[in-house]
Amino acid sequence: MIVFRYSFMVNAFIIAILLALILPCIGIVVTFKRLSMIGDAFAHVSLSGVAIGLLLGVQPVLASVITCILAALAIEFIRNRLKKYAELSISIIMSLGIGLATVLSGFIRNALSFESFLFGSILTIDSVELKSIVIISLIVLLCFVLFYKELFLITFDERSAKLLGVPIKFTNFMFMTLTAITISISSRVAGVLIVSAMMVIPVACALLLASSYFQAVMLAVCFALVFNVSGIFLSFHFNIKPSGAIVLTSIVMFFIIIFFKEVFKRYEFWRKKNKTEKSYNESLRG
Repeated sequence: MIVFRYSFMVNAFIIAILLALILPCIGIVVTFKRLSMIGDAFAHVSLSGVAIGLLLGVQPVLASVITCILAALAIEFIRNRLKKYAELSISIIMSLGIGLATVLSGFIRNALSFESFLFGSILTIDSVELKSIVIISLIVLLCFVLFYKELFLITFDERSAKLLGVPIKFTNFMFMTLTAITISISSRVAGVLIVSAMMVIPVACALLLASSYFQAVMLAVCFALVFNVSGIFLSFHFNIKPSGAIVLTSIVMFFIIIFFKEVFKRYEFWRKKNKTEKSYNESLRG
């Protein structure tokens, strides 16, 4: 195919597949823990990290990762002190990220370089960035597989998980760190304004069809693969932003699933109703 003749498109597909593997894994835990806003929080914090990196002459992605890890520590610190209102920690850190990014952006001379992080730039990733994304993605995926049981337990009931011997604080910190790293590298590729949607929408599609946690994880990854690859193809053929094409594709599929699920539900209702009426009529004849 003509699309694979270009090296930058091959890199884009590799990155899209990697993100499809790690973002839903993080997104499924985030969704069940009622922390769906955490993607936006880390995305905005990563933007402030990019601004710091550009101002200090440091690699922006590296600065973004470090900033997001510090934000993860801050969120856990606040959550442990506001246990009844733990979700406030996310809003506070997101506000800090937005404030810092807004203030620091005024001191950046190369505004185009900074603004490219808002919508991402998956087609302009160089070989060094590609290698770093591959390594980080493999680390995140490996940690998710190794700590699958612990993450599953703390997702639904931290008290029961503690009784079963799960190190709650360590597992929560590890998950927050993985989330921070995942969001920071994804923001460079997908964009600050898009990455949260790429993390949550495949999970939402999966939850409409899955009957178990494991099924939800597998379906979310499959949906993300379809959305990301389709979005890259659409962006190439119609000359549109890849991240926007991915999100729009996923939103369309989400509503298609809802529509067909509703149609199937109504069909099942009428089928059962007709079956009941038929049985009742036969009983009267007998």
